[in-house]
Amino acid sequence: MVKLKDPEETLNATFQALADPTRRKILMQLVSGEATVLQLAEPFEMSLPGISKHLKVLEKAGLIEKTKTAQYRPCRLKVEALQEANQWLEQYKKLWEERLDRLDAYLNELQKQQQDKTNNV
Repeated sequence: MVKLKDPEETLNATFQALADPTRRKILMQLVSGEATVLQLAEPFEMSLPGISKHLKVLEKAGLIEKTKTAQYRPCRLKVEALQEANQWLEQYKKLWEERLDRLDAYLNELQKQQQDKTNNV
């Protein structure tokens, strides 16, 4: 596997890999454990070379790794790259939560003012 050095380059490769629904489905298959290329290809109407291309993208992004035991070469999920992407997304989640909390407080204040006007009439 080619190791990406720049964190931004790694993040870009991760999101590029995750952008494809076939690759996301492959990753979901690997959540339950390692699998061979044939096992990963089974649910898809795609050639083995087509699946192999998807696996190369996932491997380059650091999302999977291929192991070798004699003639058996299973693929396995690597969670580190997903954790890095999650950390990057988490900062935006916090930002949006803060904004939504402020909006909620503002709407509550407007509602309170409206109720006060209604009660004073």
